[in-house]
Amino acid sequence: MTEMKLKAPFEARLSALRAELARRGLDGFVVPRADEHQGEMVAARAERLAWLTGFTGSAGQAVVLRAEAAIFVDGRYTLQVGLQVDTRLFAPLHLIDSPPGDWIAEHLAGGRLGYDPWLHTEDQVAQLKRNCAKAGSEAVACEDNPLDAVWGDQPDQPLAPVIAHPLEYSGKTSSDKRHEVGAKITEAGAAAAVLTLPDSLAWLLNVRGGDVPRTPLPLSFGILHADGRFAWFIDARKLDGGADGALGAHLGNEVNVRPPWDLGPALDALSGRKVLVDAATAAAWVFDRLRAAGADILRGDDPCLLPKACKNDVEIAGAKAAHVRDGASLTRFLAWLSVAAPSGGVTELAAARRLRSFREENPEFRDLSFDTISGSGPNGAIVHYRADAASDRTLGAGELFLLDSGAQYPDGTTDVTRTVAIDRPSDEMRDRFTRVLKGHIALATARFPVGSTGSQLDVLARLPLWQAGLDYDHGTGHGVGSFLGVHEGPQRISKLPNRVALQPGMIVSNEPGYYKTGAYGIRIENLVTVVESPARAGDERPMLEFETLTLAPIDRSLIEVALMNEAELDWLDAYHARVRAQLAPHLDGAALAWLDEATAAISR
Repeated sequence: MTEMKLKAPFEARLSALRAELARRGLDGFVVPRADEHQGEMVAARAERLAWLTGFTGSAGQAVVLRAEAAIFVDGRYTLQVGLQVDTRLFAPLHLIDSPPGDWIAEHLAGGRLGYDPWLHTEDQVAQLKRNCAKAGSEAVACEDNPLDAVWGDQPDQPLAPVIAHPLEYSGKTSSDKRHEVGAKITEAGAAAAVLTLPDSLAWLLNVRGGDVPRTPLPLSFGILHADGRFAWFIDARKLDGGADGALGAHLGNEVNVRPPWDLGPALDALSGRKVLVDAATAAAWVFDRLRAAGADILRGDDPCLLPKACKNDVEIAGAKAAHVRDGASLTRFLAWLSVAAPSGGVTELAAARRLRSFREENPEFRDLSFDTISGSGPNGAIVHYRADAASDRTLGAGELFLLDSGAQYPDGTTDVTRTVAIDRPSDEMRDRFTRVLKGHIALATARFPVGSTGSQLDVLARLPLWQAGLDYDHGTGHGVGSFLGVHEGPQRISKLPNRVALQPGMIVSNEPGYYKTGAYGIRIENLVTVVESPARAGDERPMLEFETLTLAPIDRSLIEVALMNEAELDWLDAYHARVRAQLAPHLDGAALAWLDEATAAISR
């Protein structure tokens, strides 16, 4: 009865949307988990997929037809979607194995499928149109979103204050960034670039905000001209003292603050000019408007992505400082957990709250960088698990506890995962953990030629698992911002092809894992930065390597020493010695004693 009450609102919402679609003469509608900026973190107003279906993951989409509906998620969320979504209303399908295009082609024949051009990129709309064509159907751009029309209590647009991100953290002035990126726009043969990603704008202007959860972003749009002039389309109520106040002085006279509704006319004014736009990230609405205005559209990558990803010396120094204070907070938590958990009185939510409390004691703490993944036992096998009152469970003896967390500091963003044994782990758990650790070490110690991509390195992290017939269904590494998004491109380490080479200054995660459904999950995650590798005798080309940033003990009770070779054990001992040396000055009492024991050299 309780389950039915929880799911009843979604049935009513689905019926209301279908009625609105019928009124508009549409046979279906696509509901992505997206906002106008195609960001991972979205404001409450943009949580349309969650409102309609109950699914709270960071990626996915639903397709609603008159009599059927489906929700599509990737491998990270196959367990979660079944727990959160009423499968009588929405058929849960794997985004890769059963793509939306195939489902549309099978279930929509000759109909009109609506979409919101603000919530899909140009590339996504092109694919949607191809999918509809296979079904003899038509993809129709809606002037306004029909779901918004039936969401009666939809939240307002956010108006969080925008703050300056000072040079002591950014390492480069906004003027220098704008002129350097402007030169790249000129090299591409364009007169201007339309920027739609809030993290690109925050980086370019050296500002931060609070419009979305966990990531300090001001939602806005911009047009960067090749000469460095910039038109910023943002609600002036977010600015300190308005456009002419303190923030205006920080921006300088080459930045022209304009209201959001001026974006359309500003795009119209680019008629006849060559304009750079990223078809993979910019909303289809932007392309539609530029085409209608007669602009010469040049498709290319957002010109801020690569320079933002390659952190300068100041940003790298900040990241290292942030990881020291974050590692100290995490170590204090792990020391507390080692005493509290065996008694059976710690739940997933309580653990997450306690970890946050340790981080909050640091005056530099600004926020979590994402909602903490605190998964005990079988919940740890849900890759992006989010504990709530209904799922919260006690950390039990003989189980594994997977804790994936991070924080935002003005000088850096952290993301770290540790898997901890509560009491005595099984032999299978130790085997799997050790294989994940071996893959982690293989990637951490990789030395690779300049020009290598993360896709070429991904196999290093998976090989020890593959040798036992095992694998994991997520990427091995994602980029991380500097007091920005915990997930940042364009670099990644993944099975999926990636044309962007790893470059010095990039920060990326190293997080292989293993998940046994209904039993436990394992992940070991450190952040690393790409650095130049010192030349060695015999080198025939320049080489790169990784420097590990994260500082936190790895649970030695989960290591099967017989599976490790000497080089791997040497790496582990050296890493733990470094963790101890850098964190010890920031700890005392029981936490310091625990650190000394947790980072002792492993018995061989």
